[in-house]
Amino acid sequence: MRIKNNILRRNKLGLPLWLVIILSATIMGCDDSESGTGYIQLYNLSSNAPGIYLTVDQYDDDDFDEKTYPPISFTNVSGRFTYDVDTYDVELAWQDEYNNNFDLETVYEDQLKIAKDMVEFMVIAEDIKAPNVLVYQFPIRDEDELDDDNDDEVFNIRILNMHIASEGVDMYYSEADETFNEAKFISQTSYTEMSDNQKIAQDDYIFYLTAAGSEEVLYQSQDISFPYSSEYIFVIRENNGVGSSPFIIDKVSTSSSVEYPHADSEAKYRAYNGIIEHHLLPIYHSFFDLHINGVDEQAEISSLPFGEFSDSIRSDSGDYSMSLVSSSNHDLIIKNHLLELNENTDKTVFFYLHEEAVDEDGDGDIDEDGDGYIDEIEINVNSLVVNNSQSESIYSHQINVVNLIDKDEIQDDYSLINVYFVRSNEIIDTAEKFVTSKYATPVSVELLNNTYTVYVVAKENNSDIILSITELTLDESSKDQFIILERDINSPSGYKMLITNQTQS
Repeated sequence: MRIKNNILRRNKLGLPLWLVIILSATIMGCDDSESGTGYIQLYNLSSNAPGIYLTVDQYDDDDFDEKTYPPISFTNVSGRFTYDVDTYDVELAWQDEYNNNFDLETVYEDQLKIAKDMVEFMVIAEDIKAPNVLVYQFPIRDEDELDDDNDDEVFNIRILNMHIASEGVDMYYSEADETFNEAKFISQTSYTEMSDNQKIAQDDYIFYLTAAGSEEVLYQSQDISFPYSSEYIFVIRENNGVGSSPFIIDKVSTSSSVEYPHADSEAKYRAYNGIIEHHLLPIYHSFFDLHINGVDEQAEISSLPFGEFSDSIRSDSGDYSMSLVSSSNHDLIIKNHLLELNENTDKTVFFYLHEEAVDEDGDGDIDEDGDGYIDEIEINVNSLVVNNSQSESIYSHQINVVNLIDKDEIQDDYSLINVYFVRSNEIIDTAEKFVTSKYATPVSVELLNNTYTVYVVAKENNSDIILSITELTLDESSKDQFIILERDINSPSGYKMLITNQTQS
């Protein structure tokens, strides 16, 4: 504005208009704020959203440029995208058709001004049907600041409070070998407030949260190491896991995000009985009891029948041993199988029976007499521990396929099984969504809301054989699902498919 006023005053002295225009263009061209680059970074904090796509449009007199970036799932962050200083149209959307980036459901659109050497940190939060999109602007560090941070051995931290129910939160930190009594105050933030940057010495720290003005600790992190002069945004958000603390922290960097639940948060687990009866396991009659850390008088899970899940059990996090006994006679089936319960997690333990051919002389031939049958088999009862999805997405859902169909050692049949998810306008050959499942190796796929015919197909003597068919309907009220594949002597094909929620309501 001062430049314009100076030009006008000089013009009153009689300078020619063409000279005024040249002077104005020359002076304005020296303004660095009109050139240079800045950055856009997207952080998805809408818990019921699928992956969110960022699209950036740029218009000028001669060209139109549009760039759509890969989707960012809940609690994840994009890298920093570089753009020239200018104003851009930006859109946030989710994909409602497979493999079609042009068919996106837009949930937010606006203009975004990129400033020189500044980061536009976009946060999409709350309900995806009516999201709250926030943009925070902060400067990048120049070379001098980077050098100083390295010399001073400090890292950079900002605090962003995205816990919608909190009326204000205080954050503290202490060294890893200290307690809250020795903790230092970092900042107090209310919902959607981001603190100024602070520089802290590189070390290992514990972070604490209290209500504003309180000294009652509501959250305490595990030890977090800071060995470099990096910069982070610590995002305080609602805990969607099973732990009792209402808070969880995401450590967001320039390209990634790591979540830190409350230290020693509780966990949950449940069991599934997939153990078929077998003549080599005469002590077992379709029911088992599960004991944790040794067999004692009281089982954690009692009389769990074949083909059923137990109720979920809440437990302290930690490492445990699992033992199974027969419900009918209390004979030991297995002992000391490992159960790792990480903080804030929900897990399912699948127990199943595995047959294995015996090759006594080690020559690789398990049919020495050539009669087409395995000479001898042995059995093992195995455990498979699977993390249950805790996603709240309403437009797409995770399907986790657990294949408990053991392969035939002679024919080598069913070593691989394909599971196809076929929509009304598809057949198996054209289905866009399918997975290939190996025995006792979970595999997952993300499906958009729709009605699918699910085909389980195996290869037998070079022919495709349908083992099971069912219908699956997913909508906004659906949970993430397990599809469990098993033998079933009572079905026409000898196999069955069980579809069930990954977590209990």
